[in-house]
Amino acid sequence: MSVPGASYRAPPTDATLSGPIQLIAEADGRRVDFSPLRRRSPGNAIDLVSVADLLRNAFVYPPHSIYSDVKIAISGFEPDQDLHAQPRFHFPYQSSAAPARPRLADTSGPLLVERYHQLLCEAVLRTTATMRTPWLLQSGGKDSTSMALAVAEVRPDTTCVTYLGGREENEVESARLVAGRLGLRHETLVCDPGRAYDRYLAMVGRMPLLTADFAMLSYADLVTEIAANGGDVVLDALGSDPYFGLPLRWPQLLRGVLARRLSLPDVMLHSSLVSRNFPLSYALGSLQMDRFERTFPGSRFTDREVDDLLHLPMAAASRQRLEMFRADITAAPTLEAQRRVAATIVEAATFGKGMYTTEAMGLALGYPYCDTALCDWIFHHVPDAMLIGRGGVNKVLVRQHIARRFQQLPYVRAKGSFRFDVCGLADRFDQVHAFALRAHELVPGASAWLERHRHQLGNKYFASKFYLLAVTLPWLLSRIHAADPPVRTHRTE
Repeated sequence: MSVPGASYRAPPTDATLSGPIQLIAEADGRRVDFSPLRRRSPGNAIDLVSVADLLRNAFVYPPHSIYSDVKIAISGFEPDQDLHAQPRFHFPYQSSAAPARPRLADTSGPLLVERYHQLLCEAVLRTTATMRTPWLLQSGGKDSTSMALAVAEVRPDTTCVTYLGGREENEVESARLVAGRLGLRHETLVCDPGRAYDRYLAMVGRMPLLTADFAMLSYADLVTEIAANGGDVVLDALGSDPYFGLPLRWPQLLRGVLARRLSLPDVMLHSSLVSRNFPLSYALGSLQMDRFERTFPGSRFTDREVDDLLHLPMAAASRQRLEMFRADITAAPTLEAQRRVAATIVEAATFGKGMYTTEAMGLALGYPYCDTALCDWIFHHVPDAMLIGRGGVNKVLVRQHIARRFQQLPYVRAKGSFRFDVCGLADRFDQVHAFALRAHELVPGASAWLERHRHQLGNKYFASKFYLLAVTLPWLLSRIHAADPPVRTHRTE
């Protein structure tokens, strides 16, 4: 498909690394070697379809990256294939394709929990084997609480850190209680949007690639704090959702019903009734989205807005990238199974925010839940009823692991930590607007959008879109040679 103006190329320099680059995350731990990017021209081949991805979904569809000549695969892509040709995706943890798991009646719950604990301890040990001062991102939820139990046994020198980012959170109490009882040091970092944004801007030139995950600024804030306090490795409790499963709740079902890819008139979207009402504006935004893409988190720009921001028809090219995953989506027998596929696709964002910020700060990063031995054992040997129980109770095995040491914890009431105060970031409007003016050749409609919505940023729906621009624009500017006028080119994808 020929896409006019699909990439921006800055003039080459002597530092340019010739030829396409392919980065593959290690299956065991999701580590990526970014060194091939260090000798390339930083402004070379920015992919405008990928910019559209960021604005539409807050991440770049894998295996693409923000650069047209750099591909990166985290999950679902075999490492021996050419990601620049016709890459093939296959979801590795499709439950319907799994061999028959044992029945709950044929297993021992306590023995399963003990084996899970042993494998998790071994995963933490492998991840931190060469590290002196690990820090665990402890949200206070199930995954990080379970991991804290293993960390306390094999790396009791670990510091737990909880990020308080929003008024709706209540998991700090749980995180502090868990760390205290396990004898682990616990720290809390309260979100200050301005401080987090300054820390992001300080590292943006060293970040190898770009994602706009809605916790990106939280991570920039956290890893800067960890580095300042002598930490050398960040342990993150991400990665278990695809093989444990994601039971559907009524909000996910409602969002799926709403997503209809409609095109609504601007007068409806900008009325005073809508612009100040988050639930209503979120619902109208969902009506304009693809049903599968609505499973991705957050409020993002509509297709029409993306085309207006870029002054090019890029939204359709971005949506076309979803077709690479269509066979696996279609093969998923249930909506829950489709959510597992979505969780794997969105790993480009969920893992990317940690990968790119720790790389910028010179820290190591570990995902013990991605340990191959642990993943394979859970997928093949744990009964279905220990993955998702009656009534859609998720991660039954993890809950039983926690219950060996703790009873009811506050995390059962609501999802909590590591969010970001997107409305508070609106205080940086003038700064982001200045970035938009400087990035006019790449995102020509950004300044006009900001000016039109300046007084609506108290609504989280619009503030989330502002956040996407606040993250994306300075990274793009850091790769542009300011003295050279940008040139739009044609590219065939």
